[in-house]
Amino acid sequence: MPAPFAHIAACLDDSPAARQALTEAGRMRELHPGRLSAVHVAPLPAPTVQVIPGSTPEDPFALTEAAEEWLRAQVAELAPDAEPVVLTDEDPAPAVCDWAAEAGVDLLVVAAHRGAVERALLGSFADHLAHHAPCDVWLVRPEPA
Repeated sequence: MPAPFAHIAACLDDSPAARQALTEAGRMRELHPGRLSAVHVAPLPAPTVQVIPGSTPEDPFALTEAAEEWLRAQVAELAPDAEPVVLTDEDPAPAVCDWAAEAGVDLLVVAAHRGAVERALLGSFADHLAHHAPCDVWLVRPEPA
């Protein structure tokens, strides 16, 4: 019998809730063979103007390398069989949706952990994925402390 989800991807940021989402995605993957990806969207540095003489703007390649190194460490700890995927974009949620469509993802696992104020100010990454992803989305709520 084929696996219900041939390709599972978990979205990861530096929150405990996102780490839980990756753990849950790994548990789901253990039930059936298939592909597991851990996806992190590295922010692009804002365009900068040298304001302070002698200062240097952030190097986007260094930021991406740091994000890749961080993600590899997270994957090694939480889901060693996962493929780390680092995307770079100013708008993370649409970037993940586009990547999921291109990569043939069947299930996105994402933490829903922002409070009402954060959602109002920043929007909701999880909500965007739930409404716009090209595949099923599993929202993981953080465990109570």
